[in-house]
Amino acid sequence: MPVPAAVRVLVLGGTTEARRLAESLAGDRSVRVTTSLAGRVAAPRLPPGEVRIGGFGGPEGLAAWMREHDVDALIDATHPFAAAMSRNAAEAAALAHVPLLALRRPGWVAQDGDHWHSTGSLAEAAGLLPALGERVFLTTGRMGLAAFAGADLDALWFLVRSVDAPEPPGPARMAVLLDRGPFTLEGERELLRRHRIDVLVTKDSGGDATAPKLTAAREAGIPVVVVRRPPVPEGVPVAATPDEAAEWVRRF
Repeated sequence: MPVPAAVRVLVLGGTTEARRLAESLAGDRSVRVTTSLAGRVAAPRLPPGEVRIGGFGGPEGLAAWMREHDVDALIDATHPFAAAMSRNAAEAAALAHVPLLALRRPGWVAQDGDHWHSTGSLAEAAGLLPALGERVFLTTGRMGLAAFAGADLDALWFLVRSVDAPEPPGPARMAVLLDRGPFTLEGERELLRRHRIDVLVTKDSGGDATAPKLTAAREAGIPVVVVRRPPVPEGVPVAATPDEAAEWVRRF
């Protein structure tokens, strides 16, 4: 009796959840996983299984790659703010007639004592800062710093934390801290104290790895500007955890 072919899964990765999903499926002989990384991080943590690094050339290129490699299922486990890639994934899945699932960790929820200011973009976040503080802890990553480069923000000082060094343009007065989570609560408390931070800016990335900064800000009474995440493309089902995504794959 012939052995059934393994289900071929393409995971659009770059997140902790994508790596955990690959780890969950790696030992399953009925599944063959390829994780695609964009290549924007200089030294990414590679997941188990096959790994592909680099872009596809838009939705048409992604659809063509899936057809060429007989992909049975596509999982968009990219960063919650990778809106362009998520749109490309939805369009490519439709072109290639491949089922698509979005893997998204839940967003953060404000707690008692938080002083959050919700915004729809980095530019909107930048516009709030002059009224909130003078020493800004900017944790939105190395992309998009141009939003904080306006002359109306020249009086502010920024501590910019990112995995890789940011490129200009950026704030006129800033220090760069290269670091990668997970971060500890004690470490975040000390960072806020040492740099005399009086306002925090973050994207609603969710997850535990970078959440301690929110607790530290709450304890210190520091306002937090939170950029809302873009919605998942319409009609795409969502899994909140790698286990949920793995169950979806195993139903094929």
